Amino acid sequence: MNPLLTPFDTAPFSQIKNEHFKPAFLQTMEDARAEIDAITDNQEAPTFKNTIEALEFSGRQLDRISSVFFNLNSAETNEEIQKIAQEVSPLLSEFSNDITLNEKLFERIKTVYEQEEDLNLSVEQHTLLDKKYKSFSRNGANLPEDKKKRLREIDAELSKLKLKFGENVLAETNKYEMHLTDENDLEGLPDGAKEAAAQLAKSKDKEGWSITLDYPSYIPFMKYAKNRELRKELSLAFGSKGFHGDDLDNQENVLKIAKLRHERANLLGYKTHAHFVLEERMAEAPEKVHSFLNELLEKAKPAAEREFKQLSAYAKELDGLEKLEKWDGSYYSEKLKQQLFDLDDELLKPYFKLENVIDGVFKVAEKLFGLRFEEVFDIEKYYEEVKTFRVYDTDKNFIALFYADFHPRKGKRGGAWMTSFKPQYKKDGENVRPHISNVCNFTPSTETKPSLLTFNEVTTLFHEFGHGLHGMLADTTYPSLSGTSVYWDFVELPSQVMENWCYEKEALELFARHYETGEPIPMELVQKIKESATFQEGMATLRQLSFGLLDMSWHGVDPSRIEDVKKHETQVFEGTQLYPDTPETCMSTAFAHIFQGGYSSGYYSYKWAEVLDADAFAYFKEKGIFNKEIATKFKENVLSKGGTEKPMVLYKRFRGAEPKIEALLERAGLSKE
Repeated sequence: MNPLLTPFDTAPFSQIKNEHFKPAFLQTMEDARAEIDAITDNQEAPTFKNTIEALEFSGRQLDRISSVFFNLNSAETNEEIQKIAQEVSPLLSEFSNDITLNEKLFERIKTVYEQEEDLNLSVEQHTLLDKKYKSFSRNGANLPEDKKKRLREIDAELSKLKLKFGENVLAETNKYEMHLTDENDLEGLPDGAKEAAAQLAKSKDKEGWSITLDYPSYIPFMKYAKNRELRKELSLAFGSKGFHGDDLDNQENVLKIAKLRHERANLLGYKTHAHFVLEERMAEAPEKVHSFLNELLEKAKPAAEREFKQLSAYAKELDGLEKLEKWDGSYYSEKLKQQLFDLDDELLKPYFKLENVIDGVFKVAEKLFGLRFEEVFDIEKYYEEVKTFRVYDTDKNFIALFYADFHPRKGKRGGAWMTSFKPQYKKDGENVRPHISNVCNFTPSTETKPSLLTFNEVTTLFHEFGHGLHGMLADTTYPSLSGTSVYWDFVELPSQVMENWCYEKEALELFARHYETGEPIPMELVQKIKESATFQEGMATLRQLSFGLLDMSWHGVDPSRIEDVKKHETQVFEGTQLYPDTPETCMSTAFAHIFQGGYSSGYYSYKWAEVLDADAFAYFKEKGIFNKEIATKFKENVLSKGGTEKPMVLYKRFRGAEPKIEALLERAGLSKE
């Protein structure tokens, strides 16, 4: 019996075998098609209930299976799962097109859409109707047959290319290993990083130390290792993923994806892929994104150039370095930061034991939103290290189930993300609560030390947890408008605003305690964290802006003339480049956010959301960072509302006004530019 074909509440991981997935996909697609047929064959006149709502709640089991499968493909994959993904992705793409290109269904939706003004709908119902109509019209429902056929071909090909792109990046990451047998090569590395490298080597039955391209291994080496040649080797390996001209090369995939997206946008009547995407974003158009990025660039570039000059002079003074290269940046930045602020990540790590930080983020959520997290051991998990929590409010109402998966392993892609196994929605008088997951790749524990996080990992945990809260606190009627189902340039607000608490004394006192002595973090360290928060912010901003501009260069123009990925990228980076170019490396071939994830034409949204989060947190600071009234306004107008209304409407309801860029410039120390 296939466990995926009976309705389940929590995912039945222990019963699921890989061979269950494809039959389950095929069966539930059939079931969903039958539900669509029931809507189109309905003899009654189209209404909001019998057409729009019926469509919204169709295919629920297929959605559940998809979320389980694709979450596993990201967090606990293997060759068999990847092969199934390659097989089912085009089928799902075809299924999705079967719906959006179904003329009888679109006719019914159009009929309801044209009567919208007379239907007496709620705000959320208006949004759902608008969204359903656009999801059809923006995906080819109005096209003639020959163009519909081409659209299907493009979508099937894109779904395969994006998967292949991601598989190549993961394979490249897993393939590389720097195996060291001379302890002198580790000079400068903190004991914890050394021990982790030794443990990694041991797990591979090797003597000595292993360094990989996983962040917890890669970053400490780049930051602390004195051996410049080894830093160079590691940096070039990291920067050349998908750029070796072999069977894992992504150059052809990048060009194909960009060109197919452009062709798709043209088919649908849009000038570029970015014009298509941004129509459904706060930014609305590529011109607005460019002017936003360029306004920030103007502010950040002078600061970045000054900071780079200071760093170069420091490296020359310290080690006689004539030219600062990419593999020198983290190393000398860390040394300069230690000198200027007497602050070292290694000083901070003992105060950030993973379990304490988790407890801390829960306490912050409790103080702000009245949530309680209770670890439970009766929920099935896809990997033994995953932690599971039931979440309650102050009245002991069940709010959500929360999965947390924190350390790197072979079958898990790099980075950090939030996802869900089950959305929140209301149906038949029941408020169905969500199952939310945070997945990260943090420094693992060693034989002598627990998992101690760098400060950057602490902010990452708070960031992903912010996305998690957006999912957990959802309170909408329709699943497609619930939680993080919002405009892409709004989705980073809940995550980025949460990072601010990591810099505040009142919040740090809740959890930052020495893992051995239990001593709270000394206030002078808290002060130094705050002072160093804007250290090299100009350079960091320039880097983010360069990624946003690269994204727009692939998707905001006709890419048909681009033949050389590296050459194109080099031209784009000219205005933001500080370090000399390295011909062996290429950003685009591993830029999974835009070529595999959902950030195409959307990378700017990190900075866009920073404007929102700086402005929102300024409001908290004004009233008190744990002010219940402001937290409740944020919860009720932002976190719980999902995509039920336009983001700016929700933001203004919370804040009383539109966000101002000044709050970001001030926080980043760029307002003086």
